[in-house]
Amino acid sequence: MSVEKIFDAGALQYDRNRQEVIPCFDDFYKALIRLIPFNSDAEFTTLDLGAGTGLVTALILNIFPKAAVSLLDISEKMLEKAKKRFEGKDKVQFHIMDYDTSPLPGEFNLIVSAMSIHHLEDHRKKRLFQKIYDALVPGGTFIHAELARGATDDIEEIYQEQWRKHLEQTDLTEDELGVIYERMSYDIPAPLDMQLGWMRSAGFLSVDCFYKYYNFVVYAGNKKAA
Repeated sequence: MSVEKIFDAGALQYDRNRQEVIPCFDDFYKALIRLIPFNSDAEFTTLDLGAGTGLVTALILNIFPKAAVSLLDISEKMLEKAKKRFEGKDKVQFHIMDYDTSPLPGEFNLIVSAMSIHHLEDHRKKRLFQKIYDALVPGGTFIHAELARGATDDIEEIYQEQWRKHLEQTDLTEDELGVIYERMSYDIPAPLDMQLGWMRSAGFLSVDCFYKYYNFVVYAGNKKAA
């Protein structure tokens, strides 16, 4: 089954499951939002890559109500949920497309992504980082909330064991856990140092990891100002 079909199938329960699946859910997403370099009343353009049902976009608009956001996802059913979530908001746009193979839809002050890009093979991730850099206006920012593989096999096993222990303590049913474990089998996370290196190679400045909880990381970088 393709990644697209996996996420189409899970669209209805995706938001609730994500809160159960991510052990550091609140801090993880708060870190992303706090890195956004604008005042709460600022008007700016944002691209949410792998937006799913619009969870990150909802968090952004809650703090930055004047932002114009474009949601991009390969899953039509995920974006159907997002369209219902943002019904009546004229500054929210939707793009059903594959960010790996398609040009990004315009230029933006801010590009964000959460728990999506790790489905790509490493050479595709690196290529996408360059595409993201090119789609930012001068001075723009990319913020990435993502999975990182352990730097060694031993560290990766610690990450996975901690994650399994967390999942076993949730209220998720066996069937729901089965779907989640199947979805996780499509993950191809890269080590954090490698991801930060791709950022720098693409041209990003002030690259750093600002949050880390085992394999959950939030990092960011800026495009050089004009």
